Amino acid sequence: MLKKYSKLFFISTLVFVFSVSLTGAQNNTTATTKENIRQEIQDTRTNIQTERTTAKADIKNTLDQARQIAKAKLEALKTKIKGEKDATKAKIEALRITGREQALERFDTVVTRVSDLKDKINAQITKLDAQGGIDTTAAKTLVATASTKLDEAKTKITEANTLLANSINPITTENRTQLRTLSQNIQTLVKDAHLALRNAVKSLKDAVNAKKIANPEINNGANNNQGGNNQ
Repeated sequence: MLKKYSKLFFISTLVFVFSVSLTGAQNNTTATTKENIRQEIQDTRTNIQTERTTAKADIKNTLDQARQIAKAKLEALKTKIKGEKDATKAKIEALRITGREQALERFDTVVTRVSDLKDKINAQITKLDAQGGIDTTAAKTLVATASTKLDEAKTKITEANTLLANSINPITTENRTQLRTLSQNIQTLVKDAHLALRNAVKSLKDAVNAKKIANPEINNGANNNQGGNNQ
């Protein structure tokens, strides 16, 4: 009889151990699966970000090259003017080239100013992400919108470069109309980019304030530290 109960106890123990082992294995498998999924999502995001960065770099290189070509053409036109025997004609042509250079420089200046603002906001986003607990999603979306607008503006500037740097001759009526349209488009795109960046700054401020409200001990700690320093 004792042997019979001993055998039943042994079998029950084996069943329990097997069940625990199976449950543990399933939990480990589930945890591993979740971790794999998280890693795949992170890898996908990283790949997308890398592709975007590469694409933006390609666009920037293309636009920079186009601008350099335009500058080289204008310099070549200046050199050509120096060979003009008619002093009055040479003066008119020189003023014409100077005016075109100034127009292109104004475009470059305004785009560079907004691009610098975008870089500063990106740096702030990186800083806040490192701190943790602050939702920068909306700001990132707005910065991405601004980047797209700036890239479009740079493309328009490249088209303007081509029209202005091809010849010393007066601009044709058709090209003048095209330049006016390009100028209006550039101004609108830059304005939209700047507005998106202003909204991104506001979004970051709101996110920081939201964290302070959700974690009042942060402010209390900061105030206590200041009070201690003042004593």
